[in-house]
Amino acid sequence: MASDFGVLDDALSRASSGDETGFLQLWRSMQPRLLRFLRVLGCVDAEDVASETWLQVVRDLHRFSGNEEDFRRWLFTIGRHRAIDAARASRRRPAASAPVGAEALTSIADTQQVEDQVLDGLSVSAAIGLLAGLSRDQAEAVALRVIAGLDTQAVAQVLGKSTGAVRVALHRGLRALAGDPAVRALAAAAGTGSQAFEEVDS
Repeated sequence: MASDFGVLDDALSRASSGDETGFLQLWRSMQPRLLRFLRVLGCVDAEDVASETWLQVVRDLHRFSGNEEDFRRWLFTIGRHRAIDAARASRRRPAASAPVGAEALTSIADTQQVEDQVLDGLSVSAAIGLLAGLSRDQAEAVALRVIAGLDTQAVAQVLGKSTGAVRVALHRGLRALAGDPAVRALAAAAGTGSQAFEEVDS
């Protein structure tokens, strides 16, 4: 699946003017990435959180200004805030909550192949399982950089951190992934090495 990044400005412009077709194009392009990101954050109800995210987007889109890259940053910021709210609500209702961790993340992930993941050819389930092994800071930074396609400065804005802190988290997270035997095997099979991980950190 080829990336839609950089080609959605027209759809964004139309959606901002109330055009349903433009909005649908945005949703089709960004919804899979948003779901992957939410699952990396440990959202048990990723679909519900994504729906709440898009409801806020629909409500506030008329006030949004910027290009497609700005929209991605805005969308994933909203999604992250909704995920934090959902986690807090879940803690207030312990009986209704489910365990969150590598096993829980893997169990809720689908098996659709993700061509635009860092580890091309990994299933969503396997990719989320690998990211779940990172610290939260590292997992969020890598997910926003790779899944959302945001640059380091945009990732820093979403997370409310300095670009330096994000670069450190990205470097450590990608180094940890590059050291995973499963990742090394995939990289060797694909004919790529650890350099691919270093390039994402730039």
